[in-house]
Amino acid sequence: MREQYADHEQQLATIALVKTAAADGASVVVLPESALGIWTPTTEALWRAYLAGVPVTVLGGGVVLQNKGYENLMITVTSEGSDELYRQRMPVPVSMWQPWTNQGAEATLFHDAVVDLDGRRIAILLCYEQLLVWPVLHSALMQPDIVVATGNAWWTGSTNILQIQRAASVAWTRLFNLPLAMAYNAPS
Repeated sequence: MREQYADHEQQLATIALVKTAAADGASVVVLPESALGIWTPTTEALWRAYLAGVPVTVLGGGVVLQNKGYENLMITVTSEGSDELYRQRMPVPVSMWQPWTNQGAEATLFHDAVVDLDGRRIAILLCYEQLLVWPVLHSALMQPDIVVATGNAWWTGSTNILQIQRAASVAWTRLFNLPLAMAYNAPS
């Protein structure tokens, strides 16, 4: 995955990757934070059309614009439709979460500790949440079947932020003896 913007070309490239994974036997494909870009009815229609006849569920990060700011989400997509499965509980303060303004990401601190996907209880840790105690403990208390950790590292450059997030996710899941699936966009 490249950069933060999921333009038409990037959407088609991502769909091609999903279709390849499905052809290789994947029934669920996890994509990183922001991989789906700004989620609109048009974006959904594009994905549904290209997934026609492909028996796969995509779990990917997207943004939905609101009157006041936006929601940072994990969205499920199939050829039949989409669902806003998970809303980020704790966006990064100041750069994303700006409660003193009418902009920025919405925080849902006490929601979505575990979500259901095809009968599996999934704890989603979206980017910054992997580094915090509260979202992890909140999810672990709800006894998930698996943890899905995603992030968008396009902005991190040559820092070690991505490695820290991955290490934190591995450590948390080992502590609670849970399986882990990870998906991150690579730094530019």
